[in-house]
Amino acid sequence: MTRNFFGTDGIRGLTNSEPMTAETALRVGQAAGAHFLRGDHRHRVVIGKDTRLSGYMMESALVAGFASVGMDVVLLGPMPTPAVAMLTRSMRADLGVMISASHNPFADNGIKLFGPDGYKLSDEAERAIERRLETEPKRAKPELIGRAMRIDDARGRYIHFAKSTFPDQLRLDGLKIVIDCANGAAYHVAPEALWELGADVVPLGVRPDGININDGCGSTHPEVLQARVIAEKADIGLALDGDADRLMVVDQNGRLVDGDQLMALIALQRKRTGKLKGGSVVATVMSNLGLERRLGKERVKLIRTQVGDRYVLEAMRETGCNVGGEQSGHIILTDYTTTGDGLIAGLQVLAVLVEEGKPASEVLKQFDPVPQLLKNVRFNGGAPLDSKTVKARIAAAEAELHGHGRLLIRKSGTEPVIRVMAEGDDEALVERLVDDICDAVAAA
Repeated sequence: MTRNFFGTDGIRGLTNSEPMTAETALRVGQAAGAHFLRGDHRHRVVIGKDTRLSGYMMESALVAGFASVGMDVVLLGPMPTPAVAMLTRSMRADLGVMISASHNPFADNGIKLFGPDGYKLSDEAERAIERRLETEPKRAKPELIGRAMRIDDARGRYIHFAKSTFPDQLRLDGLKIVIDCANGAAYHVAPEALWELGADVVPLGVRPDGININDGCGSTHPEVLQARVIAEKADIGLALDGDADRLMVVDQNGRLVDGDQLMALIALQRKRTGKLKGGSVVATVMSNLGLERRLGKERVKLIRTQVGDRYVLEAMRETGCNVGGEQSGHIILTDYTTTGDGLIAGLQVLAVLVEEGKPASEVLKQFDPVPQLLKNVRFNGGAPLDSKTVKARIAAAEAELHGHGRLLIRKSGTEPVIRVMAEGDDEALVERLVDDICDAVAAA
């Protein structure tokens, strides 16, 4: 069955255009609510959101949908995606919902669904909900319509949980930390958690107005953070995205550190302390070859998946690994969370920084990245990757890189684009091979 609503990370789109309309949100609430009405207990859904203007509209529509099929609703207000996942489990809810389009501009929005275990829904569950969207919902009897309530201490609950992942014997006293919350969901909880642990906190992106989320700030726009870290003479900078499930770090010199370096840091620290499970780290095909080599030196295997944090998590659950993520900053630590959590990942990085007592620039650089180049080629119909010329160019490139690099060619799942990525020890060779393949794709 082709999914018409759900993509790789829930439902997402331009607000007030399908599928991001109030009407569709109401139907999603009815369909998802009906799917999770199991047993004779009073059913409950937890709903959080980021700071987008459209969050009010989508929240109200979802509440109406869930209540109409007999599900009680607990409203959290602006909260990080991982907080919604955590509170879904903690409150014994049947379903969790996060209203967010993550790092996208404010005009977009999305709906992410979590099962009662706090994990994102499986493809099978999403297909079942889509089937329900095609049928008339079974509405509850008047006396069984759901109720809605807002809990006022959701922020405190999540802050307490996040702090519990930081070693009890450590404090952040003496550390000056700049944190950019992208004017998003963590604008309250992240600075407060760091302050409570003793840090001198310089907050950025903590004045959301409904339309400035991810606007020139956060993990996708780290330039302001880099400049501020240098200006403040801070020890480190942390950047979250709009829903705070992603983290990028800046050292004291303003150098940006990506998810690959952070995964290496956290995984190798866990290996030293006997806490790395599965003897492996899970990352996507986009992670740098340098990460794979660095882990290999410590006899840690790198397991690669297709792009998308949900695929990383699936592989982690299958293999029993407790460290995984993406180069873009989704860091998943299953000892604590069921999804990426920027704040908790940041706390693990800060713990290593405190324990080693060295500057961030020394602690964070775990390996020298192998030169990597990614280019996108648009095409107009057809199947360029089936072209004999393109196949020949790819085969020739793989032969040249053999043992000294890696090639990845894939079709985008969202637009008519072929993504061509190569990495290797010889930067000039990498650039030439990518250009050769791009030229062949364009001509196909």
